Amino acid sequence: MRILLVEDSVDVADAIHAHLVRLGHTVDREVDGNSAAGKVIADHYDLIILDVMLPGLDGFALLQRVRSVPLRTQVLMLTACAEIEERVKALDLGADDYLIKPFDFRELEARIRVLLRRVGGDATNVLSVANLTLDRKDRTVCIDGQPLELTRRELTLLEIIIGRPGRIFGKDELIEKLFTLDDNPNANIVEQYIARLRKKLAGAHLEIRTLRGLGYQVVLT
Repeated sequence: MRILLVEDSVDVADAIHAHLVRLGHTVDREVDGNSAAGKVIADHYDLIILDVMLPGLDGFALLQRVRSVPLRTQVLMLTACAEIEERVKALDLGADDYLIKPFDFRELEARIRVLLRRVGGDATNVLSVANLTLDRKDRTVCIDGQPLELTRRELTLLEIIIGRPGRIFGKDELIEKLFTLDDNPNANIVEQYIARLRKKLAGAHLEIRTLRGLGYQVVLT
């Protein structure tokens, strides 16, 4: 999923970024509140991971900006402060979750999975469509119980489009969810990934349809 990471500690940001990318997420980064201010209210992100202590605008001010507009973006606050007052303040301002540094990456992963399930209205980490299952925790895909080999980005694309079967996903929307601002992708690369997925999903009882001028839609066959 598309994540914005706002963290001024380079070491912490590098570690979180590398970990999330390995899990298949698309991650943009900012290091201070002022540079992040415009991005946090853009409707591009499924999740914002937001440090509290930032140069420029702090995390609380940025959180208020996110909640000042009608976005479904989930916000996970990070802080080194364990004081209950700070946690209560973040939650009252609209944070969806709160994680205290230092943290175990397994806990970060679990909290992210919960928040992203909330976005999609899912109760578990497993997406099932016809005879295909995708496990968000293990990052695995099976058809009739048999493992399917997918690249990181192919798996992320599949996760997006099977998360809401029947919904039409435009190319621009898929580009936003699959690539960072530095990737400079174009519409052709989305077509290439869709074509690869179709070949690999030959045994699945679903079809990725192209709706000319609109985008792509998963339907059961």
